[in-house]
Amino acid sequence: MKASEKERPLALKPQPDLADIHIVGIPRGFLYHRYGPLWETFLRELGREVIVSDETDRAIVETGTVLSVDECCLASKAYMGHVDSLIGRCDAVFVPCYASCDPRAGFCTKFQAAPDLVANTFRDRGVRVLSCLVENVSKPKEVRRAFTEMAARLGASPALAKRAWKAGVRALEDARRAQAAAQEETLRLLAEYRAVAASDPTGTQERPLAILLVAHPYLAHDEYLCGTIVESLEAMGVTVLFADETNHARAYKASFEFTDTLPWVVNRELIGSILLLQDKVDGIVLVSAFPCGPDSMTDDAIMRYIQGTPILNLMIDAQSGTAGVETRIESFVDILRYHQKGGYVHG
Repeated sequence: MKASEKERPLALKPQPDLADIHIVGIPRGFLYHRYGPLWETFLRELGREVIVSDETDRAIVETGTVLSVDECCLASKAYMGHVDSLIGRCDAVFVPCYASCDPRAGFCTKFQAAPDLVANTFRDRGVRVLSCLVENVSKPKEVRRAFTEMAARLGASPALAKRAWKAGVRALEDARRAQAAAQEETLRLLAEYRAVAASDPTGTQERPLAILLVAHPYLAHDEYLCGTIVESLEAMGVTVLFADETNHARAYKASFEFTDTLPWVVNRELIGSILLLQDKVDGIVLVSAFPCGPDSMTDDAIMRYIQGTPILNLMIDAQSGTAGVETRIESFVDILRYHQKGGYVHG
C-alpha cells in the first residue's frame, strides 16, 4: 500500500439516523423554484411523502416578517413563513445547504445559512430539519454525493439512492428543457407576428410588444410577490418572457461577456439571458426583493452596461402597495409604445 493511501482518512459510512422521517415538507421559496423537480422526485423515489407548502399569501409573508430580523430580504421573510406553515404537517422540513465554494457559481449566503437559520428560529417548536451540504454546484459528482449521503441517512440502499438521484436529475432536466423550449417557441411566434406587422401595407397592424422580466425565480414565479407585475404587463397586451427560463448553460456562458468576476450563479444566468435576448425584446423589467445584496450590485451594473434597450428597475418589499407598481409599469409600457412608433427618433 502506498504511503499516501495509508495517510488518507477513511470516509465514515452515513448512519440511518433519519430513517423515521416519512413525511417531508418543502418550503415553497428560495431555491425550490430552481431545484424543485429534483428535490421532490428524489425524495419520492426514496419512498417519502412530500408536502410542498401552499402558495405565498399575505399571511405567510406577515408570519415570516415577524419571525425575521428587519435586515432580512423579503424573499427570506417569505421563506420563514413557508417553514412555519409546514409545522405539524410533516416529520421534517427539507432545508438544503447550498454553499458558495465556486467563485463563479456561488449563491447568496442565505442559502448556505438556511438550515441553521431555520433550526434556531424554530428551536422551541420541535421543528426537525432534513438537510444536505452541497458545496459546489458546478461539480455534479459533489452534488450527487451530498444527496446520496442524505439518502443513506434516510435508510436507503446505495442502489435505491442512485436510482432516486438519476430520476431527480432527469426530472430537473426535463423541466428546464420544457421551459427553454417554450421560450424559444414564444420568440419564434413574436418574430412571425412582427414580420406580419412590418409587411402590412396599411400600417394598421400593431407590432407586438415583448418585455423580459429579470428576477430571481423565487420572485418571478411567486404569484403573490411578483404577480401584480406580470398581470399588469399582460393586461396591457405585453408578451412577458422570463429571464430564468433561458437555457441555463447558454446564459451562464454568455454572462462572461459582461464580467469575469461575478460570484453568483443565478445572477450570472439572468445577466446572460439579457445579453442573449436583448435584441429580441422591447424592454427589460428588473425586479428585486429589498434589500437583496447580490441584486444591489448587479442591477446597478446592468443599468449602466446595457445600452439601447429601455429598463425599468422595481424594488419590492413587505410594505409595497400595488398601486405605485402598476402606475410605473403602465408608464413604462406607454413609453415603449411611443418609442415603437418613432416618438423618440430624432432627425
